[in-house]
Amino acid sequence: MTAVLDSHLHFWDPRRLRYPWLDDIDRLNRPFIPEHFPARHDVIVVEAGRVPGDAGAEIAWMRREARQHPWIRGIVAHADLEHPGEAGRLAGDPFVVGVRRNVQDEAPGFLEGADFRAGVRSLGEAGLPFDACVRAHQLPELTALAEACPRTTIVLDHLGKPAPGGPGYDRWRRALRRLARHANVRCKLSGLATETVPGTPRAHVVDAVKEALDSFGPGRCLYGSDWPVMTLATDHEAWLDVVHAALDGHPADAVLRHNAEQTYLARAGHGQTEGKDPE
Repeated sequence: MTAVLDSHLHFWDPRRLRYPWLDDIDRLNRPFIPEHFPARHDVIVVEAGRVPGDAGAEIAWMRREARQHPWIRGIVAHADLEHPGEAGRLAGDPFVVGVRRNVQDEAPGFLEGADFRAGVRSLGEAGLPFDACVRAHQLPELTALAEACPRTTIVLDHLGKPAPGGPGYDRWRRALRRLARHANVRCKLSGLATETVPGTPRAHVVDAVKEALDSFGPGRCLYGSDWPVMTLATDHEAWLDVVHAALDGHPADAVLRHNAEQTYLARAGHGQTEGKDPE
């Protein structure tokens, strides 16, 4: 049985840090910490949308948690990539295995900005991947970004947030295929349950995951749960079962573990918890 490496989940604690996006989601506006995680396989933690000024505190907290829970292998940390030098600030931290600047709510053209693109290019120079959290309509901009930054590994979060079987689904499929032509892009099989209209047949969700596998190939897809956000629509085991169903005929080891290891942990020293926490 494959030893899973979950490439996308979050921990947060509103008692410790401020997360403005949780204010309107009562079901999630409480602590979700390592002790609450329902599985015990290895994980990559992704920044959780705390206020930007607390990004360093989030890294420090997760580093301390990883010392107690070695199955936490590293963090995809927040950085304002449109500001010069942000990527370099994180490049020397062995616990930081990637960077995410959540851009899903940015205005059209944001991914085309010269400063932002320079920041993404600097990640490639530092050997750090960029996690791209975008909505389906932003996939053409992300495709242009991938072409402009060929030395940076770009990881598409949540398949680009389509609504399986819903409006715009065929447009998403075409845009995803165009994005997948760029060899520096990977795709996370994550986050789809909360984008799916309640009552949508499970087969439509499996079809969307298969579309990503067919477009990128099993060598460029990574399993992720998106826990605990996913609890708004499903549970941990049910989502893993969807991915398993879509994997029929594809190598499970690559998607469920090895691709995430190669993407986030291959650089020497990455994933280590050593390092001084910010004062």
